Amino acid sequence: MNLFGWLEDARARRLAIQVGAGVVVVALIVVGAWVWYRSQESRGEAALASATQLVQQATPQAAPDARAKAIAALEAVLRDHPRFSGAAQAAYQLGNLRYASGAYAQARGAYEVALAKGGPASLRALSAVGIGYAWEAEKNYANGATAYEAALRAMVAKAFLYEDTLMALARVQELGGKPGAAVETYQRLLKEMPDTRRADDLKAHLADLKSRTGQ
Repeated sequence: MNLFGWLEDARARRLAIQVGAGVVVVALIVVGAWVWYRSQESRGEAALASATQLVQQATPQAAPDARAKAIAALEAVLRDHPRFSGAAQAAYQLGNLRYASGAYAQARGAYEVALAKGGPASLRALSAVGIGYAWEAEKNYANGATAYEAALRAMVAKAFLYEDTLMALARVQELGGKPGAAVETYQRLLKEMPDTRRADDLKAHLADLKSRTGQ
């Protein structure tokens, strides 16, 4: 082998070593990131499991501080594990506890966090509707209607909450002094869900509402 060939062969070997070393480094980074992710997930899962036990104990018959302990535990999950895949579930449960406590603005904030964290479609729907319930509990029917309309836009007609959300929308429209809008929503419900078990009651209420509004 002449000098030129030897130099070319040496360069090729160095390049192969460098490429191989780069692949190993990338592989180590990927493995390390996965191990870290699983570690964080495991810690988040354990924290949520402990918090959920406290949530289950926070019944109306429980000690007065039971709900406060559950709320604190869920807040800790969100604070300590913000990227945990179950964070949306923790935020939704937190919203429910705050709602039950009458802290409607804080409940709304928790439901909004749950929406922002993503999660399954059913959880997103529950969180979106929860925002409407929180506004409605404060008798802010206009904002409640806006929240229910936003929730409906993210649902398909066969979604498990679709009928209940349409009913809630019609209810706040009626309570908010917009009977005409409520009539349209009830008619929409009957048109889109003609087989609803509430059909007879809805038709009777719709007829009464129309008679009261002169329609």
